[in-house]
Amino acid sequence: MKPSVVLYKSLPDDLRQRLDQHFSVTEISGLTPENIAKYAEVLQSAEGILGSGGKVDGEFLAKAPKLRAASTVSVGYDNFDVDALNQRGVVLMHTPTVLTETVADTMMALVLASARRVVEVAERVKAGEWQSSVGPDWFGIDVHHKKLGILGMGRIGLALAQRAHFGFSMPILYNARKHHEEAEQRFDAQYCDLDTLLKESDFLCISLPLTEQTHHLIGQEQLAKMKPSAILINAGRGPVVDEQALIAALKDGTIYAAGLDVFEQEPLPSSSPLLELPNVVALPHIGSATHETRYGMAKDAVDNLIAALTGKVEKNCVNPQLLK
Repeated sequence: MKPSVVLYKSLPDDLRQRLDQHFSVTEISGLTPENIAKYAEVLQSAEGILGSGGKVDGEFLAKAPKLRAASTVSVGYDNFDVDALNQRGVVLMHTPTVLTETVADTMMALVLASARRVVEVAERVKAGEWQSSVGPDWFGIDVHHKKLGILGMGRIGLALAQRAHFGFSMPILYNARKHHEEAEQRFDAQYCDLDTLLKESDFLCISLPLTEQTHHLIGQEQLAKMKPSAILINAGRGPVVDEQALIAALKDGTIYAAGLDVFEQEPLPSSSPLLELPNVVALPHIGSATHETRYGMAKDAVDNLIAALTGKVEKNCVNPQLLK
């Protein structure tokens, strides 16, 4: 008899067929409280879950007593209570590698768009304001040869450093939990403490997961240490930055601009002051949102769940200690 699996995110047809070959699949439209109640009997027998969004914590796990593996279609897993999963012996799988290059592309796009005011001036052109040769009020700032500071030198940080170093001749500064030998050897990246990173970076690019340690890591005190000409780029997790402090810093000229793909509340409320600031490029969390990458993430998530429920995990496991 095939293991029972709950799928809470639609998959491309070929990937759904692959999942069906291995499991008895029940598809639901998200892990909402209503669906969790509606499919209580299915969850009682589920050995695996696959999807994205929704909270998977102790309360949820109590309703899925046979659960052995969870596979998220994402690199981030802050929706999962890893301690609760560990206590229950539930393996958590994620998709950290397939989206690396695409997210790095998005971060570099935010660097360029913020520095050259691409969105703002494009809208001015559409509004009919381009009536003569542009003057200083249309100008942006250079990107090439400026210092790029990376907060969090993981896979995405490394890919961003490659683009900046070779494509724009940018000196690379970084701060991370430990020295990154590959970044230092390939891109002459310089490790520095957070204060130095803040003070010297022309672009501060954040690529960090959300943890207790990183929540509001960048707040009023940290923003005040940045150059008035500096640009903050965040494509990691929104709550790493204190959004109210960032809004104040953008309004009073503490920093020059911001390029944001993530926010404290998503979707970003229509009442957010960020939407009214001309020195903000705001994207709807599209870091990995290309057809190719989202397909690759879904494929990895399916492969991950199959590996987890057949005892063949070799990669992409958040809590590998459970496999020993």
